[in-house]
Amino acid sequence: MLQTLTGPCFVFSLLVFFFGLLIRTIFYVRGLDWRLERVAYAYHRERSIPGALISIGKWLIPGGTAGWRTQPIAATAFFLLHFGAVLIPLFLLGHTVVLEQQTGISLPSLPSSLADLLTFATIAGIILLCVRRFSSPVLRKLNTWQDWFVLMLTFVPFFTGFIVRLDIGAHETWLFLHVLSGEVFLICAPFTKLAHIVLFFCSRAQLGMDFAIKRGGNARGGAFPW
Repeated sequence: MLQTLTGPCFVFSLLVFFFGLLIRTIFYVRGLDWRLERVAYAYHRERSIPGALISIGKWLIPGGTAGWRTQPIAATAFFLLHFGAVLIPLFLLGHTVVLEQQTGISLPSLPSSLADLLTFATIAGIILLCVRRFSSPVLRKLNTWQDWFVLMLTFVPFFTGFIVRLDIGAHETWLFLHVLSGEVFLICAPFTKLAHIVLFFCSRAQLGMDFAIKRGGNARGGAFPW
């Protein structure tokens, strides 16, 4: 069963993940209003491209935006979670070995001590986000079952992987659960809010282009007259 999971099931989950997110991106771009958005972005590239890059860049830096600075706990949890969530799946030694075996793609591996630290930080970030959602009356009302489902989808692969790393209990059972939960994460990503893996960049780029061209663009040398 484990060989099947790390073989054809792994390849299938990768295909669903990448092609699903590609389709979500295509639908996002095609969903932009042709007259009010896409034509403006294309016509004013000297403003739209820098605006998109600035918007994405500032949101990727801790404290880089007013939103991050006014919500330090949320920002801390966000970055703790996402540093590990991006680096561990791609560069953990066990993952790179399976990836190379199944696809021929070779990636560098993280030192084990750094991987352990990032895994612990990711789990801590998820717990902080859960505590924040429970403690805030506003967030409790806004949260849906899908929000909690997404957090659980993210938590389980890291938790089971950390148990495997510590070699606690039935090793093969935890390894099986780790691989299975990781592939469920990959398959579900395009169909849930986990699609923000790519849509975050789409929406931040769109907002950056909007503000650079139409809304407040005069602060950067003249607004588009709409």
